[in-house]
Amino acid sequence: MKYLIFITPIILMLTGCNQSDNHQRVLQNQIDSLQSKLDRSYKPGFGEFMSNIQTHHAKLWFAGENQNWKLADFEINEIKENLEGIQKYCSERKETKSIGMINLAMDSLSNSILKKSKIKFRKNYINLTNSCNSCHQATNHEYNVIVVPKNSPFSNQDFKIKN
Repeated sequence: MKYLIFITPIILMLTGCNQSDNHQRVLQNQIDSLQSKLDRSYKPGFGEFMSNIQTHHAKLWFAGENQNWKLADFEINEIKENLEGIQKYCSERKETKSIGMINLAMDSLSNSILKKSKIKFRKNYINLTNSCNSCHQATNHEYNVIVVPKNSPFSNQDFKIKN
């Protein structure tokens, strides 16, 4: 009987360890399964982000030209979101490290939008466009030349202010 008093806690402790090991295995299997799903999930590529930026760059021009400052502010913030997406999802790309070279141009353009100055907007928009092209050249994508749009490719959007 005295041995039973000493053996019972040891048996209970060993049983508890075994249950703990099983629980850890179940948790590890769940982690592995979730990691596998995460590895197979969609992640936008660098090109998708750049295509989005090009679209918003064009829309930004027509918004500013029409002095639709709310839309211009919206479009420049869309560009910023895409740049953040590149830094988050494409951090391993060498091109990502060069994106900061357009920050000053982005800030200047944002400021001209806040001031609602069409003259400053035009100047800073051209500066942003040139900064984009400088980045393309620095990252060996010199064949990708961005220009100030001449005609809106968005026939389904009116860029004029509605009163």
